Amino acid sequence: MRVRTAAVVVLTLALTLGSAVSATEPVAVSRIQTGLASYYGPGFNGDRTASGEIFDQRELVAAHRTLPLGSVVQVTNLENGRSVVLRVIDRGPYGKNHRKGCIIDVSKGAAQKLRFIRAGLIRVRVRVLSLPDNP
Repeated sequence: MRVRTAAVVVLTLALTLGSAVSATEPVAVSRIQTGLASYYGPGFNGDRTASGEIFDQRELVAAHRTLPLGSVVQVTNLENGRSVVLRVIDRGPYGKNHRKGCIIDVSKGAAQKLRFIRAGLIRVRVRVLSLPDNP
């Protein structure tokens, strides 16, 4: 019971502070998060992401502040039930969207599939499907 409590405390601190945990320590990851999603696209299209990949706004990718790069997540639009599976390749959201409660930035292609281009922000559930082998 103490080990589980310690893992929850470490996870909570890591998510709250956005701090890095040593690669040798096991890290518990919150498998489901609920919050707002925004999308990014034209202004970043062609830029290098935190993972080193070139961002293509048409691909099904996302930016998340704390999940390991390479994680695969299912994002569900809580207003219409549509969902999409995305790969985390970048860090974000930052700035005003993060302050509004955004937990994930999705590519424009993903936003089109989730049908929230006009709305700009939507309530979503983010479910972690898989984590990379070597974060």
